Amino acid sequence: MRNALAALGLLSACVMASGQAAPVYQDPSKPIEMRIADLVGRLTLEEKAQQLNHLNKGIPRLGIPMWGGWNQTLHGVWSKEPTTLFPAPIAMGATWDPALVHRIADAMSDEGRALYNAKAEGPRSQHGLVYRSPVINISRDPRWGRIQEVFSEDPWLTSRMAVAYVKGLQGEDVNHLKLAATVKHFAVNNVETGRQHLSAEVDERNLMEYWLPHWKAAIMEGHAQSVMSSYNAINGTPDAMNHYLLTDILRKKWGLDGFVTDDLGAVALLTGSRNSNAAEQGQRASEDPVEAAAVAIRAGNDSDDTEFETNIPLAVKRGLLTTKDVDQAVSRVLRVGFRLGAFDPPEKSPYAGISMSVVRSPEHLELSLKAAEESITLLTNQHDFLPLKRDSVHSIAVIGPAGYNGYETGNYYGKPFRKVGPLTGLRDLLGDGVRVQYELGAGFTEAADPAAIARAVELARKSDVAVLFLGTDLHVEAEGRDRRDLNLPGAQEQLMEAVFAANPKTILVLMNAGPLAVTWAHDHLPAVLEGWYPGEAGGTAIARALFGEDNPGGHIPYTMYASLDGVPPQNEYDVSKGYTYLYFKGVPLYPFGHGLSYTHFEYSHLTLSAASVAKTGQVDVSFDLKNVGARAGAEVPQLYTHQAQSGVVQPIKSLRAFERVSLAAGETKRVHFVFPASQLAFYDVHTHGFVVEPGEFRILIGSSSEDIRLKSSLTVVGGVAKK
Repeated sequence: MRNALAALGLLSACVMASGQAAPVYQDPSKPIEMRIADLVGRLTLEEKAQQLNHLNKGIPRLGIPMWGGWNQTLHGVWSKEPTTLFPAPIAMGATWDPALVHRIADAMSDEGRALYNAKAEGPRSQHGLVYRSPVINISRDPRWGRIQEVFSEDPWLTSRMAVAYVKGLQGEDVNHLKLAATVKHFAVNNVETGRQHLSAEVDERNLMEYWLPHWKAAIMEGHAQSVMSSYNAINGTPDAMNHYLLTDILRKKWGLDGFVTDDLGAVALLTGSRNSNAAEQGQRASEDPVEAAAVAIRAGNDSDDTEFETNIPLAVKRGLLTTKDVDQAVSRVLRVGFRLGAFDPPEKSPYAGISMSVVRSPEHLELSLKAAEESITLLTNQHDFLPLKRDSVHSIAVIGPAGYNGYETGNYYGKPFRKVGPLTGLRDLLGDGVRVQYELGAGFTEAADPAAIARAVELARKSDVAVLFLGTDLHVEAEGRDRRDLNLPGAQEQLMEAVFAANPKTILVLMNAGPLAVTWAHDHLPAVLEGWYPGEAGGTAIARALFGEDNPGGHIPYTMYASLDGVPPQNEYDVSKGYTYLYFKGVPLYPFGHGLSYTHFEYSHLTLSAASVAKTGQVDVSFDLKNVGARAGAEVPQLYTHQAQSGVVQPIKSLRAFERVSLAAGETKRVHFVFPASQLAFYDVHTHGFVVEPGEFRILIGSSSEDIRLKSSLTVVGGVAKK
């Protein structure tokens, strides 16, 4: 980076010394399309192909730096330098707070820009400005290994989080980007086992209604500058060469004006195996790597690994690609570079002043703690067992594999400077006046060790309260690793039952990503908290929640099933067969949107601005939300609708609006949800578009998808209307 920027400065100095005008591509005052055309016109075919390698090396002869070397910032900037570690995205989803997610992404982008400005060395290459985040796939299947990376099982909740994250990462001015977001993995990416060669069989309605709405929001509302295609195929066509997805939908329907890249090695996988591992077999769309590269480019895939750099010149020479095809892809990639200011003098960038002082700043560390606090979800609290009272607790047994600093924090983030585990968090909060001791009891996945369980049982027996910290780690659920069941892995269930038998004052704190079927804990333990993968300050946040310093206000962003009974197999991509709260007909352990509080909220006085609405109109739904308890707290009122009658299968209910509301004890707020009738549309496979079907829609307001507090009806009048 230093050498490339020096070359840029030297080239500019030489031009000025000779009295010549600067080249158009170097002139920030010129229109961006003019600059792009000027630069593309100066590149050789080989240089164009090199710019389409996602790890481009720059073009020293033109003073072009290596700008597009990508990085990750899923929940913290990936760097050798310690950066702020935030809770995993599924925990962000549990906050139901898009404004908070926007702040987190904004903080991470400040740290990313600071590292770029400092020209620090990253884990793969010098820090670039293209970040491969956020992951906006949805957790249709509870066994999916990458649930930690996503926000929700619901398209609407995911869309709100996706837009907030993208805008926070990129900044509000698309023509002057702070960083470029890459939303991934497009599309219908939801199974890890065989992910590099499987084909997701999806009908048109499911694709448009469930699998794509949040992507549309990320592009059309968030203006995401880059999209990563996924390894899998859809209906037999690999996503990396899927013209329907990458061109017809992304560009023609949604207006993407950035570039598409593929997941690492996806174009190489089109010609078969990436390596000898049978689990890494590719799509085998072609035996000719040059042809595979050409097909991917023509489909709308603009950026790849070394396969593009090597094979694009050969494809042009063989007539498989035209120069126009290549120029179009290069222009898309360079457009993002120009918006990032990567080819301008540093002083021209509005972000040049962001220094390393923002990295792990006090404000960012406090934000990480706040995010962990907001994500904590109270699942069960029998007889108001929580919060614990300091004056009645003199000894605490901390037990379990997630109880110390080895708790899981997820993947795709930078090296944290610290991790405050639950044991440390409790000791820091309570001081010397309370004895807080630790026993492992059992590992995440290991078989039972009777001696270790016995030590944990003995500690629980002699303590006032036992707190179990159980869950999963990357050996259980991760990229490339789906779960086979929803049980606590290893000997954790056995440990829990033994500890409870020794001390009925036992609390379970789950620290996991995907849902766990903790039915025994729900039936027996006085309290169950969901702590997620809570980032670097997790122990502090959990300790504060246990003792009431904070009032839990998180709500689960997916369905927690009691078992896999009634859940379709992973290769069933039709969600109407029984997936998620939208179509699951069984009784969940905890329903989508569930979350308790140490206070209580009362819903009343539901009013609709009109009893009927035209199919092109909108309705204002308002109601009073009152904190009727003795302490401040946050509630997440949720608005669902159900179409009473329809000519096609409709969801049981669909989330349409939500808001996280903080209220002091006794405080009342009038909550307003305004949504257009077009949001009630379904996808009609006959007209190939969204339509609003006239008739009655039930309006449901509640604290979860099952805990409905207020009901009303809305009638949509007029003929069927296209959305």
